[in-house]
Amino acid sequence: MEKDKREPKRRIGILDLERRKYPRFKINLPLDYYRVDTSAGQTGRAENASEGGLEIYFPEEMQIGERLKLRLYFSSSESDLKAIEVLAEVVWIDILSGDGEYRSGVKFLDISQEDLVKLKDFLESLTR
Repeated sequence: MEKDKREPKRRIGILDLERRKYPRFKINLPLDYYRVDTSAGQTGRAENASEGGLEIYFPEEMQIGERLKLRLYFSSSESDLKAIEVLAEVVWIDILSGDGEYRSGVKFLDISQEDLVKLKDFLESLTR
């Protein structure tokens, strides 16, 4: 066999890490949402968060590309309830059966600097 036509070496035990722009944090927080083209709101829950988006469980099926206005609620201390508002876009969907929830990933399209600081502070508090 010629030297330049050898099979590549197999790599055993190499960890394949996800390459994300922002680290993800496991959470379980309530949120309100509504589609940009309607004024009827619904509630859902966020299961993980980053500075760039959320994994959300919705009570209804979403479509990829759908734009939503979200209000995420969290507390940074026992008595301090905060909320941030963002415009987000659904980037992936996973239809769950049985429990009536639909899991989706959203990326933030528009978030105020003030709300981004609140979110960053909250996420940093999860590592302490």
